Amino acid sequence: MAAGEGAEEEVRVLQTLRGKICQAKNLVPYSGPNKMRDCFCTINLDQEEVYRTQVVEKSLSPFFGEEFYFEIPRIFQCLSFYVYDKNVLQRDLRIGKVAIKKEDLSLYSGKENWFMLQPVDSNSEVQGKVHLELKLNELITDNGSVCQQLVVQLKECHGLPLINGQNCDPYATVSVVGPSRNDQKKTKVKKKTSNPQFNETFYFEVTRSSSYTKKSQFQVEEEDIEKLEVRVDLWNNGNLVQDLFLGEIRIPVKVLGSDSFQAWYLLQPRENGNKSTKIDDHGSLRLNICYAEDHVLPSEYYVSLRDLLLKSSDVEPISASAAYILAEVCRDKFDAILPLVRVLLHHHTLVQFVTAVAELELKDTQEANTIFRGNSLTTRCLDEMMKIVGKHYLKVTLKPILDEICENPKPCEIDPLKLREGDNVEVHKENLRCYVDKVFKTVVQSSISCPTLMCDVFCSLRRLAAERFPNDPHVQYSAVSSFVFLRFFAVAVVSPHTFHLRPHHPDAQTSRTLTLISKAIQTLGSWGSLSKSKLSSFKETFMCEFFKMFQEEEYVEAVKKFLDEVSSSESKEPNIMSEPVHLKEGEMYKRAQGRTRIGKKNFKKRWFCLTSRELTYHKQQDKEAIYAIPVKNILAVEKLEESAFNKKNMFQVIHVEKPLYVQANNCVEASEWIEALCRVSRCNQKRLNVYHPSAFLNGNWLCCKATSEHSVGCTPCTAGVPAEIQLEIDGDRETERIYSLFAINMTKLQKMEEACGSIAVYQGPRKEPDDYSNFKIEDSVATFQTLQQIISVVEELNEHHDRYRKKRSCNAKYGSEENPIVGKIS
Repeated sequence: MAAGEGAEEEVRVLQTLRGKICQAKNLVPYSGPNKMRDCFCTINLDQEEVYRTQVVEKSLSPFFGEEFYFEIPRIFQCLSFYVYDKNVLQRDLRIGKVAIKKEDLSLYSGKENWFMLQPVDSNSEVQGKVHLELKLNELITDNGSVCQQLVVQLKECHGLPLINGQNCDPYATVSVVGPSRNDQKKTKVKKKTSNPQFNETFYFEVTRSSSYTKKSQFQVEEEDIEKLEVRVDLWNNGNLVQDLFLGEIRIPVKVLGSDSFQAWYLLQPRENGNKSTKIDDHGSLRLNICYAEDHVLPSEYYVSLRDLLLKSSDVEPISASAAYILAEVCRDKFDAILPLVRVLLHHHTLVQFVTAVAELELKDTQEANTIFRGNSLTTRCLDEMMKIVGKHYLKVTLKPILDEICENPKPCEIDPLKLREGDNVEVHKENLRCYVDKVFKTVVQSSISCPTLMCDVFCSLRRLAAERFPNDPHVQYSAVSSFVFLRFFAVAVVSPHTFHLRPHHPDAQTSRTLTLISKAIQTLGSWGSLSKSKLSSFKETFMCEFFKMFQEEEYVEAVKKFLDEVSSSESKEPNIMSEPVHLKEGEMYKRAQGRTRIGKKNFKKRWFCLTSRELTYHKQQDKEAIYAIPVKNILAVEKLEESAFNKKNMFQVIHVEKPLYVQANNCVEASEWIEALCRVSRCNQKRLNVYHPSAFLNGNWLCCKATSEHSVGCTPCTAGVPAEIQLEIDGDRETERIYSLFAINMTKLQKMEEACGSIAVYQGPRKEPDDYSNFKIEDSVATFQTLQQIISVVEELNEHHDRYRKKRSCNAKYGSEENPIVGKIS
């Protein structure tokens, strides 16, 4: 490959975390008569909370059922899940935690596991790193004897935790401790910072010769140096309350030579912090965790693999293509399908590939009424495509009605076995009918907003179905309804949080209501593809009775009209942008634009909302906007240096007026807001090339000291060149993921290669209990050629990654800021 040797320096390390907080069980009950708890769960990167579930009331085995997915924007040591008991009057009580070191996350990837809850001990809740320089000097005393002096310079700390959402007031104690000695000194307190600069030096006498007669507070012989250690403890100054322990490091004096020893150390829990406790007393938590770390090489390294994937739709048969083989060898189809769909979407070849695999699937479909009902490569590709391409479509179509149902739910239970005493089933039926009608009418009137790409795929599926079953006039409709109703709208109704239509999994009663609505929408959606609806086909008698409330022909015609419109072969301009698309919202702090009475600017909590047209903030969620910035006026969106206001997770929206300074609640939220704002404004013509990474305070810019508020920025902007904003896909990253999957499954690729040879020699695969006997090999010669290409490309990329890892390990010396020393040094 012609890529330059220096290209490794451009490698991007990107981290993602996805999974599900399922449920807790056997939590410790209250000691009083009311033993139930109101519980919620959080996800923390070290000590920084980045996600919180809703509160589940009155339960010792709460079901959360909340899925999560986010980019991890910083280095971390430990991923923790805390279970809390909600307390209205006092601070929420931490019941227990699951803490997993970063290097152990791969042990649990891809499957649900029960984890025992550990006790929460303040002495073990640590994060951050310390920069130290130590040296042993020999000094000659007044009487001519020699003693050793230890010099400890505490330079700085990085990444200390937030305390109650704010930067801490850290200080450190530096000690030399031994069997009969504890000599301690203390730094100054640094106010409101997670990255304190101490730059303080401390001197300790370590040894004196036994001939030295003057009595002092210690007597240490030369050989006793083996028992001494330097200990640095970090604390948060509590002022009126007790100081809070932030972490410690311990370094034996014996490791120090005559040269100065300078290094970064990760803060560790206090050695006696985790006292033994019966783990069974705290209950357990069921989690599904998938952590991925991608080392994305420069784009030119992926040309061969990318080309191999993109020509998949032209390979005959499609089962011999690289994309199809990827899905065959991966045990977890989600791992393979998601990056594959994104790559094909990014390069505008998804429709052709889906058409080809759908045609292959239809060859094996014997009954028209089972069309596209299985969990196949076709259906998985369509599922992921609709989630990516259709998310704005869902928000425009379903979010208003789902908000109404979830925020002011009416009782809708119609199952006689689940009704409670006093329930009026007729009222419930009417409530449910009203909801179903609203959702149904919203869906069937939404075709104009359906993304063109989805319409193109539906059109192709409809044509293939009609060709496969020419004597069935309804199959062309069921081919489309099996996706748009059953696998898109119905799934979004029953799990709105999964599609980011609601922030959390709904409570039990609302979830039941959404399930009933979803069942009704599935059935109504399938009516347009049936010659005659058969109410007797319902599994539940009560649903059969309920559907007698609907006039069948009216719904059949509405469904057919909608399916005709979303699968039309005529190209249409999507009208999705005619109304502003809701992109993101949430509560954050912003710096006041004006001045307070005493002349100082302050920070206020506001509700922010970003649409495709403007960024607004409001006093509260449902109030009128106080301030609006049109998207077209955004010139840049960048991080803000912590030193500007001594606050973490800040960013700035630079527009035609003064910059808007905003503080997010955590690093993940800040990263997501910056990405969303950059994406929606990236095509603006007047975007800035340079900006000020700090603020204009007291007559000058803190970053470059320029005295004019309107001076040109001093730092290049990071957002990059204008790009298409409809799909936020990193093509190189997705190709890197596919390479990783092929590399992990190299043994299967080689066995598949053997199977192709076996077919050529023995006219069929050998009947051995091996993985390759399950592979679909239609054309052994074509499949063999593709496999050789895949293996060759993967081996070539392996070499590039190995070279990068070697270079990285040389650069990241143990003890550097990038690779700090962990644990007690011996």
